[in-house]
Amino acid sequence: MQTVLITGGTGLVGTALTKMLLEKGYKVCILTRELKKSSDPNLTFALWNVKNKTIDKDAVINCDYIIHLAGAGVVDKKWTKEYKEEIVSSRTESSKLLADVLNNNENKLRNIVSASAIGYYGADKGKAFIESDSPADNFLGNTCRLWEESVETIHNKPVCKLRCGIVLSNKGGALKEFIKPIKFGIATILGSGKQVISWIHISDLCRMYIYAMENSLNGSFNAVSPAPASNKFLVTSLAKELKNNFYTAVKVPAFVLKIMMGERSVEVLKSTTVSCNKIKESGFVFNYPSLESAFKNLFR
Repeated sequence: MQTVLITGGTGLVGTALTKMLLEKGYKVCILTRELKKSSDPNLTFALWNVKNKTIDKDAVINCDYIIHLAGAGVVDKKWTKEYKEEIVSSRTESSKLLADVLNNNENKLRNIVSASAIGYYGADKGKAFIESDSPADNFLGNTCRLWEESVETIHNKPVCKLRCGIVLSNKGGALKEFIKPIKFGIATILGSGKQVISWIHISDLCRMYIYAMENSLNGSFNAVSPAPASNKFLVTSLAKELKNNFYTAVKVPAFVLKIMMGERSVEVLKSTTVSCNKIKESGFVFNYPSLESAFKNLFR
């Protein structure tokens, strides 16, 4: 059996991806700061600590594939100077740890698939972003650029970077925040509601990681669905799915979001339309290409 080493394996995406890999017959080893026990003999854990620059070398050199998801949550905390530094360092330093082991030791690694994000692109400029577009000159654009550059220091292996959009899951993430007021019959439209959200169903994202891994894809690919949607359309479609027509749409003005979220509000108010043509042309097929199909799967 082939072994997939996952960093960030206990998060929303990592948990779903681990389940899918095990179902497909892979062994999975998760790098973690605290060892855990598993009842599944094909799921193991190995120690690492990015801040202390320590890592289980044997776990790295003996795996067949690496899926690199590690990184501090971008919207989890206020963007203080210290937390911004943590957002960047948690991504770049973790990549450097892996690169140091792989570049200096014999190993059996076939390829690595690393997370990135559509924050790479910034706000819309009149057409859908494609992979060859330049990174935005802002905090998230620079973070994604440094993130991708750090994983590219792994030599002589195919390196795929998946620039992920907003992940739709019924287990957490962005939808969890949208659902909170909908439970009380309120669909909250952020700002004008016209800003475009490039999203992806969590199952399609996990399938894409495995597809990229199994096909040794190299370079950057956008991990978004073929049907970007406005904030208003996404939220009202979600409200209709959960409450039928028993809801009221309420706009949250941009200035209120800025007061509540500070600099992070830029990310929920900007429009980012991203193309998935490159990954589709490689042969990947989406199971949930539309919001209707995504919500039907998640909530029915």
